[in-house]
Amino acid sequence: MTYDQLIYNALLLTMEPGSHPWYQGYVAIQGGKIAAVGQAEGLKNLPAATELWNAGGNIVMPGLINCHCHGAMTLFRGLADDLPLEQWLHGHIFPAEGRWVDFDFSCAGTRLAAAELLRGGVTTVADAYFCAAGARQAFQESGLRAVVAQGVIDFPAPGVPEPSDNVKVARDFIDLGRNSNSGLITSTLFCHSPYTCSAATLQQAKAVTMEHHLPFFIHLAETRQEVEQSLRQTGLSPVAYLDSLGLLDEKTVAVHVVWVDETDQNLLAARQVKVCHCPESNLKLASGIAPVAALLSKGVTLGLGTDGAASNNNLDLWGEMNLAAKLHKVAGLDPTVLPARQVVAIATLGGARVLGLEAVTGSLTQGKEADLIVVDLHQPHLTPLYDPYSHLVYAAGAGDVRDVMVQGRWLLQDRQLMTLDWEDIKEQTSRWSQKIKS
Repeated sequence: MTYDQLIYNALLLTMEPGSHPWYQGYVAIQGGKIAAVGQAEGLKNLPAATELWNAGGNIVMPGLINCHCHGAMTLFRGLADDLPLEQWLHGHIFPAEGRWVDFDFSCAGTRLAAAELLRGGVTTVADAYFCAAGARQAFQESGLRAVVAQGVIDFPAPGVPEPSDNVKVARDFIDLGRNSNSGLITSTLFCHSPYTCSAATLQQAKAVTMEHHLPFFIHLAETRQEVEQSLRQTGLSPVAYLDSLGLLDEKTVAVHVVWVDETDQNLLAARQVKVCHCPESNLKLASGIAPVAALLSKGVTLGLGTDGAASNNNLDLWGEMNLAAKLHKVAGLDPTVLPARQVVAIATLGGARVLGLEAVTGSLTQGKEADLIVVDLHQPHLTPLYDPYSHLVYAAGAGDVRDVMVQGRWLLQDRQLMTLDWEDIKEQTSRWSQKIKS
């Protein structure tokens, strides 16, 4: 058999459970899917393929999966820094969103985000924001795999001036997405939080996602103030409150999950809720340190996210891996917590499981779609090499990503964007930043 494409001469990390690095590895691709993986020394021993790609001894691995992002907020990068979450959100971000965010803003900001994500080796992203149709268009143009969620909140919001229409707008967004699905884009909804959405809104929104078998996203237990407010108003923690409304199940993705005691942790585990950890955003906004080690020990499925560029201030998942590994070691005073191999797994197959895409992506497994990246090892800071997982977490960065493929299509080659026009993105971003500054 002659395959469509063959990537060879690779240090192959399949990220299948229990797998080990394959030196002189190859990946054969047919029809956008992984047809075979293996090892072979020399061209004579390789399978036949129409196109041959020499990885040059570099790492070939699954693309990273960003489980929580507000892509359009790249246009607010650095707008209001060094503030508490409530002041940052209500005093700066919500007013700026009300003034500027529309379809064009969402599309332009998400194009910028997509360029940054691709340059950083992300092949799948879960994005949540207002005017999400603009984000969906931008991701379709980029070729990224994306779970795009329309934001739901019980206040007048961009594209939804009447709050009572919030779930209807989200439902329409999902319906339109089903009709225009490229195979790479999943359309769903995102409730901002338990304190910005009423019980009725939360239940109606969850019902929509259940009807269509979609993931349901929500910020949860992000700050101590949120927990205190929930206890005052409902007598329950945010986690217990959502459970009382019937919102916690295996399709719910809870983002942040910082202030959860053992009872909450056990409840999340029992309901099979997926959790997205955003360490950089949590630290920058002084929200706290999520009990990641405890959640993992209870069997909670965990992925990594960057959050938006207004609270991070980048979309660099390598930085999240590095920080997560170190942060939880010092938090537990235990250097064995979150070893490098586990962190890489969380950023790949773990993220796929969080998004319900583990049958499609997250590992280099025969039958899955060809979503992969090439990491350039031939650099001083990545030499010598003893443990590739250690390098990926403690030494590598977004700038080390050389090539990115999604569904068998190269989206980044030799660090050059193949589907997006960077000069045009730069010009659009400049125009928007001048408007916002004014």
